[in-house]
Amino acid sequence: MPRTSPEHLEARRRQILDAARRCFTRDGFHATSMQHLFAEAGLSPGAVYRYFDGKDAIIAAIAAEALSEVSATFADRRDGEPPGLDGVLDLVLQTDRPPLSGSRESAALLVQIWAEALRSPALAEHLAQVRDGARDVLADLVERHRERGNLPSGAPAAQVADVLIALVDGYLVQRAVYGDADPGAFRAGIRTLLAGSAADG
Repeated sequence: MPRTSPEHLEARRRQILDAARRCFTRDGFHATSMQHLFAEAGLSPGAVYRYFDGKDAIIAAIAAEALSEVSATFADRRDGEPPGLDGVLDLVLQTDRPPLSGSRESAALLVQIWAEALRSPALAEHLAQVRDGARDVLADLVERHRERGNLPSGAPAAQVADVLIALVDGYLVQRAVYGDADPGAFRAGIRTLLAGSAADG
């Protein structure tokens, strides 16, 4: 029996995950059955179960991919000239790959991942690790802006980073739930808040 190539295996796994992402984005995690996934992927149950032992395993795989995208996006900004803090949203929305593409559907998928973490301690721990990595990168950006005189001294950089993360999280929730959050307006609002903070300092 011929051996299946690694490329074929990865392509089939990608096919399943892409189909699952479409289902989850359209119908949500809990309204999507394995039968829906089989139909969306155009594969037999046996073909899907060869790669994943159930829906929870598929959810975990999609969440892991999403979180690795977020981690890599923040980690890539550790070196070089620091971006403006008013452009922090771009650190999250600079790629065209889900769930970071900025679309309402992509934001909704990320919000579902957060909700899933409420019932999955393992996913919650992974989310916390990503949050900690993002906080470290943003805290470093805050310190570098302080060195340049762009920000006043005050609260510890990690606390400022937590606020920036919360702002981005809030933007993504608005985008997912209401669909009308505008990244340009969001950046302008952050810019105004930062300008007021600097003036107060």
